[in-house]
Amino acid sequence: MTDAPPPESTPPPSASQPPPNEDQFMVSRMGAEEGPYTFDDLQAQLRAGMIRHDTLLRRGTSGQFMAREVPGLFSDKEWLTTVLLSFFVGWFGIDRFYLGYVGLGVLKLISFGGFGIWYIIDLILLVTGRMTDSKGLPLRR
Repeated sequence: MTDAPPPESTPPPSASQPPPNEDQFMVSRMGAEEGPYTFDDLQAQLRAGMIRHDTLLRRGTSGQFMAREVPGLFSDKEWLTTVLLSFFVGWFGIDRFYLGYVGLGVLKLISFGGFGIWYIIDLILLVTGRMTDSKGLPLRR
């Protein structure tokens, strides 16, 4: 009988940290990573205001990137474009048409921005980042 060297073994994964998965994200908050989270978890955190466009994420073993770089997490509509449309032609509902709210765009058009009140409210909602597109996704910044 020959003495063969024992097979090399890798240490078991830590119980507190599961092995990285390409379908899961780690979120950096206050210098520490939290997670793993799925894409649906990220969307829920985004709607709750826990994630912003500049929040750092990591996917699997890749490096860090900003949340705005995750496809489908934010709207394909630009925040600045919407603000400019709302400011200059918001009286005619063009901002609502741009965001995909066709019915609200028509109402805003025939009421000249809700006689100015709706125009101002939409502008405030946009500037504070509270308005979403017709799919409920936050605007891309």
